[in-house]
Amino acid sequence: MKKIVCIGIFIFSCMLAHAQTQDIKKVNLYNPYENADSALNKAIADAKKSGKYVFVQIGGNWCKWCITFHDFITNDKQIDSLIKSSFVVLHLNFSPENKNKDLLTDLGFPQRFGFPVFCVLDENGMRIHTQNSAYLEEGDGYNKSKVMEFLSSWTPKALDPKNYK
Repeated sequence: MKKIVCIGIFIFSCMLAHAQTQDIKKVNLYNPYENADSALNKAIADAKKSGKYVFVQIGGNWCKWCITFHDFITNDKQIDSLIKSSFVVLHLNFSPENKNKDLLTDLGFPQRFGFPVFCVLDENGMRIHTQNSAYLEEGDGYNKSKVMEFLSSWTPKALDPKNYK
């Protein structure tokens, strides 16, 4: 009987692992073949035009935490609203197909913090903050108040000198 239960647990675990792998394989959040310089220049131009900053999420379709963060921020109406009102989002690929080494060098080697890692650029493309995502985690996901505090602290409004006279 114990043998049957162990085999059942093993089969269930294999099915669960396979399902999680399938979910990650379906994701096309990051494009390893995208010209990252062109994508970044477009994001900066869009940010400048709209009075926003650029939020660069660096990672890959292989990264469970990258996908989890994306799902977390897009499924929470308050966080999603904050991002849409303050940032132009760019998903910058890091994978064996394309590590975007030159661009990551220009961004100050954010990959040193693991993935995902976030860079906030002002409307001129100057990096103003790099965020280690581990500080935003909680359990198997992310902590809403920490994510909101991080994002709110790096919006154009938060860094507007007029707010501090």
